[in-house]
Amino acid sequence: MKILVIGSGGREHALCWAFNKSEKTSKIFCADGNAGISEIAECVSIKPDNIHALADFAEKSSIDLTFVGGETSLALGVVDEFEKRNLKIIGASRRAAQLEASKSFAKDFMARHNVPTAKYQTAHSFKEAIEILRSGKFGDTDSSVVIKADGLAAGKGVIVAKDRAEAERAVNDLENLVGSKAVEKIVLEECLIGREVSLLMFADGENFALMPPVRDHKRIFERDEGANTGGMGTITGANLLTENETAKIVNEVIKPTLKGCQTEGFPFRGILFLGLMMTTGGAKVLEYNVRFGDPETQAILVRLKTDLIEICEAVLFGSLSKVKIEWEAGSSACVVLASKGYPQKAETGDIIKGLDKNFEDVNIFHAGTKKDAGGNSITSGGRVLGVTAKGDDLDEALEKAYRAVGEISWSGMQYRRDIGK
Repeated sequence: MKILVIGSGGREHALCWAFNKSEKTSKIFCADGNAGISEIAECVSIKPDNIHALADFAEKSSIDLTFVGGETSLALGVVDEFEKRNLKIIGASRRAAQLEASKSFAKDFMARHNVPTAKYQTAHSFKEAIEILRSGKFGDTDSSVVIKADGLAAGKGVIVAKDRAEAERAVNDLENLVGSKAVEKIVLEECLIGREVSLLMFADGENFALMPPVRDHKRIFERDEGANTGGMGTITGANLLTENETAKIVNEVIKPTLKGCQTEGFPFRGILFLGLMMTTGGAKVLEYNVRFGDPETQAILVRLKTDLIEICEAVLFGSLSKVKIEWEAGSSACVVLASKGYPQKAETGDIIKGLDKNFEDVNIFHAGTKKDAGGNSITSGGRVLGVTAKGDDLDEALEKAYRAVGEISWSGMQYRRDIGK
């Protein structure tokens, strides 16, 4: 089968790697790829937001299966465009993608379908957001509150303010941070206390199959300090959720969500990602994502034993309940290596040293990389590499990953030393 993966990050490198392991794969294309992806797939110069050009390419190249990596293409309706042309594609429809593309849509959806989440209110202007904060709905001047840009913001549109003064500053800074389109509405939320965990699943419109729970480390610096990023590392395993907790999430969150999608006319097919806060009152949904996360994908897919194409076919044909998806036991960890200046203005163009080493039991997934004229891999973005390892337990996975990190370097490389801690 000819496979097309849409995107250019570490997530897409991990997807290409997983497809490359399948005996059913004859050729992989990636739009638009990176230096690491180019070693296992043919990179095509089409941006993920050019959905008509992507569909044209898939038709012309007789692509058998397309997998969408990121949220931008989904929100623009790439799945609808492909399906209109009878092209097979894995991803959420444009309507289903609103669960991620609009925070206010997602919160209203949760309210309609009794999905547990934080108390919230949507503001339609900066002025209204300030008025809501000053009304006392989210506590007094010393109360924490969460400020969210309504639209897509590359993982940087959420600010947890420790008091009202910081919340008001966050509202005023939001447009500069994520752009005017993402802040046409602003969602204000109560600040939930607990432990964060993410739960991803394959869904075929009717059935679902859970992946191993995963925990992300969002902040740029150790001890969860500094600015929010797209993610600086992830772990799986390590008893992130008990069987009882998972069962409650299935009944209280997943089933109402999937039933709600059906009721509202957009049965969910593709990857559904739940960002959860485990509180003393049970699991509450922080956010929906409608695709694989980055770097969650890297830590998850290295443990997948079942052929990814077989799972994709089951998603397309509504037969997920008939596929036994197997995962390797143990744990995994992904440590992200980022450029100096990230997540603000990343410095790029530095040669990456150490990639020629033989890393046993470790996968180096490329994100912001490209080849220079001499064929060297150089930095070309904020998050550059995802160093990913498996182990019988979390300590072993982390030890392998950090040992490999110690062999890699470039000028200004930064990473967190406390992933999984």
